[in-house]
Amino acid sequence: MLKTIAVAATFSAVAGAGFVGHGELTAQTQTETRTQNVVATKTVRHGHLDSFTGTRKIRVNGYSVNVSCSGRTAPREPVVMLMAGAGDGLDTMAGLQSTLSKEDRVCSYDRLGEGQSDQPKGPQTIRDSGKILTGVLDRIAGDRPVVLAAHSLGGLIAGRYAPDHQDRVKGLVLMDATLPALKASILKVIPETATGIAAEVRAQAISVNEGQNPERLVAPDAEVRSAGNIPVQIIKHEAEFGDIPDYGPALEQAWSEGQQQWRALSKRSVLSTAAGSGHYIHVDRPDLAVKAIREVTCQAAAARW
Repeated sequence: MLKTIAVAATFSAVAGAGFVGHGELTAQTQTETRTQNVVATKTVRHGHLDSFTGTRKIRVNGYSVNVSCSGRTAPREPVVMLMAGAGDGLDTMAGLQSTLSKEDRVCSYDRLGEGQSDQPKGPQTIRDSGKILTGVLDRIAGDRPVVLAAHSLGGLIAGRYAPDHQDRVKGLVLMDATLPALKASILKVIPETATGIAAEVRAQAISVNEGQNPERLVAPDAEVRSAGNIPVQIIKHEAEFGDIPDYGPALEQAWSEGQQQWRALSKRSVLSTAAGSGHYIHVDRPDLAVKAIREVTCQAAAARW
């Protein structure tokens, strides 16, 4: 059953207890997050921007949203926003944030329905989730450029958000992002007549994609749109579906094809495979995640905007 949850998580971004290493990361990063929380919150001004270090709740569109920020504050330089997958709070990004913030300003947040943020009042669309992200970025980045570094469902949201906010999003890193046409990919690979674990994966992935997830987010299939001529790095897992009888190789192929589709975000998109990694790339290969985010951030900083 754990493998079923883990595989469904890969396709639909539901956090699963079956991921190797995820539990260890959570234990470590919860400690780091608690440490950040007790750091005295220091507020400084950059125009109309409130900049702080630590974790605090901010009000966005009538909701309480949990936000964590760390690292140096430098006007006009990119702010990195980390976005976790569904079922995950910002604590799962704490280790990555701690490393990145040694050189850059880095923030993360709990989307509605996740972590310590409020529950949504009803079903959410991608646009609804984007409005919350915009409100958070208004507070923590002001008019500075932003690099979105996102995992799983966070990657789907980031990939849909960037094309509509090209004035703000100047770089993207997608870590095993949920497929842009998830439902079609599942139906193509696993037929309705499937049984056992394959049938469970099919049912779970489709139902979650239709709003049965912690965020109540409905994310229908859609084509990938251009986000402009920005640096984009797409990192996919090496292996995740080998234990699914009859359908493992086809699922891996569908996942690879879906990651290829994300390249349409930019002519500067680069797709790579994280050797030795499962779905949680920032856990299994944090070195690759850090390298990709720093490269994109440097490229975004060097660009004229």
